[in-house]
Amino acid sequence: MLPDTDDLPEALLCLAVPHEDINELVALRRTVTGDPGALGLLERCVEELLRDPQDTGRTPDLGDLLASAPASLRGVFAVYVFLAALPHTLAHHRERGIPAEISRRTLADLGRQLAVHRRRHGRAGVQSPRWLARHFRGELYQLGRLQFERARLGRSSASVIAAAGLDAAPGTPCLNLHIPDFHGPLTPSACDRSLALAREFFALHFPEEHVEAVLCHSWLLDPQLKRYLAARSNIVRFQERFRLAHEDTEPADTEPVQFVFGDPGLPVARLPRRTAVERAVGDHLRAGGHWYVGHGWFPLHG
Repeated sequence: MLPDTDDLPEALLCLAVPHEDINELVALRRTVTGDPGALGLLERCVEELLRDPQDTGRTPDLGDLLASAPASLRGVFAVYVFLAALPHTLAHHRERGIPAEISRRTLADLGRQLAVHRRRHGRAGVQSPRWLARHFRGELYQLGRLQFERARLGRSSASVIAAAGLDAAPGTPCLNLHIPDFHGPLTPSACDRSLALAREFFALHFPEEHVEAVLCHSWLLDPQLKRYLAARSNIVRFQERFRLAHEDTEPADTEPVQFVFGDPGLPVARLPRRTAVERAVGDHLRAGGHWYVGHGWFPLHG
C-alpha cells in the first residue's frame, strides 16, 4: 500500500515534499506499517478519500479520521494517506489521458502544504488535508501558474451567469480557479497562458462536462485592494478579468493575513510593511477596516 523504505524518499521528492521533512517521514513509516490499528486507519482514510469518484461536489473531510491517528503520527498521517492513494490517482489520470508532467505538477501541492505548515508551525505536517483531497480525487489540476478545479455551479452563481447569456443552471459543470502560493508573481502573461492551457486541457480530457464559466472565490478579488495598489499591479489586473458573481458581507480578515504573512493569528499591529501588498493588508486592518472574500466569474471561452 505504501512505497517501501528504499523507494519512499524518491516518492516523497516527486511530490515536492521539502527535503528537511524526508528523513522524519521515512523513519515514521515503520510506525505506520508496524501498527495494525494505524494500517486499518490508513485503509479507511483512503477508502473515504476515493469514495464516489464521480461526485465532484463531495470533498471528503478526513479531519475526524486523521485526528484518531497515533499521537506520534498525528501531524503527518495525511502524507501516508495520500501516498497510499497515489496509485489510484495516477491510474485515473492515465485513463483520462492526462500527461504525466501535469500529474506531477498537480500532486506536488502536497509538498507545498508541508512547506506552508512548516512556515507556520516550525515542524512537519500537512496544512490542509481537506484541500489536497481535491487533487488526489482527480478534481483539481495545476496548469501553469493557476490551478483549476472541476466543480458545479451553485444557485446564486448560476442565476448571475445565466443572466449574462451563458448556458448555466444549478449543477452545471464549471471551473473554480485557485492561486497557489510559492509560485512567483501573478503576471497577466502567466494567467493568460494558464487559461489557454485550461481551455485545451478540459476540452480534451473532460469533454463531457462542457465547461463555459470560470469562478474564483478569493480575498484577492476584494475591490478595496484597488484603493491601495497601482492600477497596473498584477493583482488589480487579475481582478479586472472578473465579473461580479456576488458580494460577501461577512468580514474575512484572517484570509489575507494567512496568505500574505503565513499565519492568520499574527497580531495586526505588528504586521510587516515591506511590500505594497503587505502595506495594503496591514494598513487597512490597522485603520479599522475589514477584508472580504470576493466572488467573481468570467466565460472560459470569452
